[in-house]
Amino acid sequence: MSQPLVECIPNFSEGRRPEVIEEILNAIRAVPGATLLDYSSDADHNRTVVTFVGAPAAVEQAAFAAIATAARLINLDQHSGEHPRIGATDVVPFVPIRDVTMSDCIEIARRLGKRVGDELGIAVYLYEKAATRPERENLANVRKGEYEGWKAEVAENPERAPDFGPAQATPAGATVIGARSPLIAWNVYLDRPDLPAAEAIGKAVRHLSGGLRYVKALGLLVEGQAQISMNLTNFKRTPVHRAVEMVRREAARYGLNVTRSELVGLIPQQALTDAAAWYLQLDGFDPQQVLENRLVVSEQPETPPAEDSAAFLDALAAGTAAPGGGSAAAYAGAMGAALCAMVARLTVNKKAYKDVEEQMWALAEQAESLRAALTAGVEEDAAAFGEVMAAFKLPKASEEEQAARAAAIETATLHAAEVPLESARRALAVIGLAVQAAELGNTNAISDAASGAALGRAALTAASLNVRINAVTLQDQAKAAELNAAVAELDAEATQLEARLQTALRTRGGLG
Repeated sequence: MSQPLVECIPNFSEGRRPEVIEEILNAIRAVPGATLLDYSSDADHNRTVVTFVGAPAAVEQAAFAAIATAARLINLDQHSGEHPRIGATDVVPFVPIRDVTMSDCIEIARRLGKRVGDELGIAVYLYEKAATRPERENLANVRKGEYEGWKAEVAENPERAPDFGPAQATPAGATVIGARSPLIAWNVYLDRPDLPAAEAIGKAVRHLSGGLRYVKALGLLVEGQAQISMNLTNFKRTPVHRAVEMVRREAARYGLNVTRSELVGLIPQQALTDAAAWYLQLDGFDPQQVLENRLVVSEQPETPPAEDSAAFLDALAAGTAAPGGGSAAAYAGAMGAALCAMVARLTVNKKAYKDVEEQMWALAEQAESLRAALTAGVEEDAAAFGEVMAAFKLPKASEEEQAARAAAIETATLHAAEVPLESARRALAVIGLAVQAAELGNTNAISDAASGAALGRAALTAASLNVRINAVTLQDQAKAAELNAAVAELDAEATQLEARLQTALRTRGGLG
C-alpha cells in the first residue's frame, strides 16, 4: 500500500555560505521519514531552494528543524541579494503529492506556523491556500517592502500583524508558510546585462501586470546577464513552453536573445513532455508512446492495507476479557472525533462558510487531538484491566502478602476506573464538537455531525458503565462515590448538548 506523501520546498535566504546551507540540509536529513530530493543555491540571489518529501508528520518536523536552524545561522540585518525576501526561512510551501489532500497540507501549514511562532518567536504569515485573508494569498503582497520594509512596520501597522508569533522584528525576519499546487521555478537568461529591458519583460510576462495567467515574473541581473525569473503556479493551464516563448518575443523587442534556461528545483514530468510535444509539433501525441511510460517497474509487490479495524473487532469478539467494553468505548469515541474532523474539513475553503472558517479549523485540530487520545485509550483500557488481573494473581499465603495483594488490587481497580473516566470526558468533548459542527458546519454533512455525536454518546455510556463497575469493588467508598458523581455529571452535560443537536438538525437539516 502506498504511503501518504507531502512535498516541502522551503526557500532560505542564504546562497553564499556552503557551511550554513549544509547545516540546514543536515537538520532535514536528521528527521526519519523525510527524504531530501534536491537543493539549489544561487550566490547572486543569495538564496537556496530545498526540496524534500515524506510522510506528513516527518515533513512537518523536518520543516520545523530547518526553520530553527536557519533562524540561528542567518541574520537578515546582514543579508543582501537580488531575490526578494522577508525572512531567514523566507517561504515554506507544502504540496500534496500522494494520498494527501490540499486540506491536509493547509492543516500542516497552520500547525507548523503556530509552533514556529510559539517556540521560536518568529512572526509567521499564512499564504496561498492556507491564507487567512484574501490579500495574503499572493506571496508578493505578504513580502511587500521585503525584510527592511516589514521590520519598520510590523510593530505599528495592524495590517502587517502576523497570523502566528509576535508582531516584532528579529534578525530571523518573518516566515511565510502555506499550501499550494506544484510550482515550477524557471529562469530564462538573455544575452546582455540590460536591467531596464529585463524588468520590462518581467512586467509583460507576469499575470499581475496583465501577462500570462499563473505566471509570476521578475527581471533581474544575474551573472552578468539579464534574467527573467519565473514561477509557474499552474503548468497545466500555462505551460512552460508558452511562458518561455513569450519571454523570447518580448526580448526581441529590445534586441535581446535567449541564451539558456534554468530549472530551479524539481519539475513534474508532464511539464517536460508537454514542452517536447509542442516544440516538436507532435500532433496527437500520447504520453504512453514514451517507452518508459509503458514499462511496468515494481521493485516489490504492493503490500495489502493493514486491517487494523478488523483485527480489533476480532480481538473484541474473542473469548478473552480484554479488550472489552472500555476499549470499545474509546474506539467509538475515536470514530466520533473522526467524523467531527471530517465535517470541519468539508466546511473550510467554502465561500458559503467563510465566516466560520477559523472556528472550523480549530474544530478540526481539537477533533484530531481527541481522536489520537481516544485511539490510545483503546490500548490503555486493555492494559489497565491487565493490571487488575495481575494484582489478583499476586501471592496471598501470608497476612503480609494478603495485605500487599489487597492494596495492589485497590490501586489497579482505581486505575481501571480512571482510564474509562478519561475516555468518558473525551467522549463528552466529542459530542460538544459534533454539536458545534452541526450548528455551524456544512449542512450537506449535518448527518455526519449527528453521527459523530451519536458515537460520542455511545462512547460516554459505555465508558461510564466501566467506571461504575470498577467503582463497585473499591474499598474506598468516598472515591467510589466521587467516580459515580463524575460520570453522572458528564451524562447530564451530554443530555444538554443533545438538545442543542436536535435543534440544529431541525432548523439547519430539516430533520424533525
